[in-house]
Amino acid sequence: MAQSPATSTGRGHPKGLYLLFTTEMWERMSYYGMRALLVLYMVGATKDGGFGWSQAKALQIFGLYTGLVYATPVIGGFLADRYLGQRLSVTLGGILMMLGQFVLAMPGNNEALFYGGLGLLVVGNGFFKPNISTMVGGLYAPGDSRRDGAFTIFYIGINVGAFLASAVCGTLGEKYGWPWGFGSAGVGMGLGVLVFLLLGNRLLGDVGKSPSKVVRQENKPAVPAAPLTRAEVDRIVVILVLALFVVFFWTAFEQAGGLMNLYTDAKVDRGLFGWQVPTTWFQAINPIFIIGLGPLFAEMWTNLGRRGRDPSIPAKMAMGLLLVSFGFVFMLGASKQSATEGKAAMLWVVAAYFFHTAGELCLSPVGLSMVTKLAPARFASALMGVWFIANAVANYLAGLIGGYAEKLGEFDLFLAITLATAVAGAVLLAVAPVLKRMMHGADEVKPVEPTTPTGDSTSNIQAA
Repeated sequence: MAQSPATSTGRGHPKGLYLLFTTEMWERMSYYGMRALLVLYMVGATKDGGFGWSQAKALQIFGLYTGLVYATPVIGGFLADRYLGQRLSVTLGGILMMLGQFVLAMPGNNEALFYGGLGLLVVGNGFFKPNISTMVGGLYAPGDSRRDGAFTIFYIGINVGAFLASAVCGTLGEKYGWPWGFGSAGVGMGLGVLVFLLLGNRLLGDVGKSPSKVVRQENKPAVPAAPLTRAEVDRIVVILVLALFVVFFWTAFEQAGGLMNLYTDAKVDRGLFGWQVPTTWFQAINPIFIIGLGPLFAEMWTNLGRRGRDPSIPAKMAMGLLLVSFGFVFMLGASKQSATEGKAAMLWVVAAYFFHTAGELCLSPVGLSMVTKLAPARFASALMGVWFIANAVANYLAGLIGGYAEKLGEFDLFLAITLATAVAGAVLLAVAPVLKRMMHGADEVKPVEPTTPTGDSTSNIQAA
């Protein structure tokens, strides 16, 4: 049976969009809540319920975990496409992640339970992450102009969930004990699954029920695959080259949950009017900036596109690398101050997150859109998998590199990250014209009317 969109609301979008918004919001609260606590829990003193591990070990495990989080969606998407369907995959993934959080919440510092909980989260995320966003697209017919606006609404849900993660899970974990933080993340995921199951049939219609392979076979007879054209080969090369540069960006950016999280906990003066700001609350800075700056960036790209001056995809990504590099300049200032005065001011970290967020808005929103524009249709899933693998490699490297802070010192490590991302950004900016030509017009932006939604906003779901 073909997948049919659900009924539209008075605001012009299917009601199912808001169900997916809510489900994703709770899942992101679960993920980012655990992410904010994880390294703090691993290095925490055993008397307080932590493991008391070294910073290097904690960051290596953190990097491996977040790397697998971005690798397993390739498998989860394949299984959903061929066998399970998106809706069953989202439900299964949500249940596994809920169980994983509850396993982490069990007291007793049991390493077997700890790794088992992380394993459940990794597998669950593999089923959940690639399929709920695909269902958003399934609500709309091909060419529907509302699709971009729908992904913007969906992306707001991601960041609301990320904000709630720090406010709820982070606060409970730091103030009342680690089990409370992990347990609240599990409750959030459970609420998401419950709402999804109760309202799915009513609001989603047939979307996500059947595996995509079955839907394609019913709607279109199989035809022999034609050889790749020269333009298609060039576009695939562009995807692979940009994936390499994306590794530099996310390796730097993902220090937020690891090294920068530990640095903030130990070496930042978090006192504010006689009150100590919880470390995990700093993980909410990025989603707050995203929610505030996102519409401004979307409007900026729209205005530039209207005048035919929208930067190319490679140029935007180069800007993202340069901005994340500039953000680490503020971490150099923080490191200098904490070395001489014992503690660094909070404003250093806030400023770093501001420029990191600006870089994210230049790079991440165009990633998914870029792959869908350039990838030949029959290789779209495989090349999207490559994009996720680039994120997986970057997250693993982020933990591995962050672990060297104990040997090198934070200043030298922050300096190395600053220089590496600056060089990568400069190189990408230099080769951007060549990459643009190799796209053979696939990224051309036509002048748009003021009311037309921006296309770049659709892809921000990729980094969340």
